[in-house]
Amino acid sequence: MPPETHATLYGTAVTLRPATDADVPALVAIRSTPEVYRWWRGGEDLAAEVAGDLNDPDTAVLAIVYEGHMVGQIQWSAEDEPDYRHASIDIYLDPAAHGRGLGTDAVRTLARHLIADHGHHRLTIDPAADNAAAIRCYGKVGFRPVGVMRNYERGPDGTWHDGLLMDLLAEELIDGPAAP
Repeated sequence: MPPETHATLYGTAVTLRPATDADVPALVAIRSTPEVYRWWRGGEDLAAEVAGDLNDPDTAVLAIVYEGHMVGQIQWSAEDEPDYRHASIDIYLDPAAHGRGLGTDAVRTLARHLIADHGHHRLTIDPAADNAAAIRCYGKVGFRPVGVMRNYERGPDGTWHDGLLMDLLAEELIDGPAAP
């Protein structure tokens, strides 16, 4: 079952709303920053890639909005095979918004939704093994390292880099303040 794309979610500081084609230029601008591109590189046509993500029927893509401005993207997909059922999350945030807890708020808000509204008992996320800021962010929500996935993804320099598989069981969610 593909994720729904109509839910707007409210965190403590951020709003997660369905991303639309009108958001593509802003998302491309964020993904093009060196700090984001390092982890979320793309092909030669980044606008086409972002638009393609929005139209992927198996992924729900949400814009992260803070104080009326788009500051990033968070997305999720689900494995619905009953014996392996879980959801996966991925996120990127504008470097200008780093250090404010917005990424933690976005991940926590989506995790809460996936557990409470979709009944997922387990969530995964897979940052680059050397992305210390992302790993700290996810840890604040309750994600724990499961293992290193060796030579998991190709970096912008063309070499393979390790990824860190992290997961969160529903009962391990570190809930923060509720949305106003």
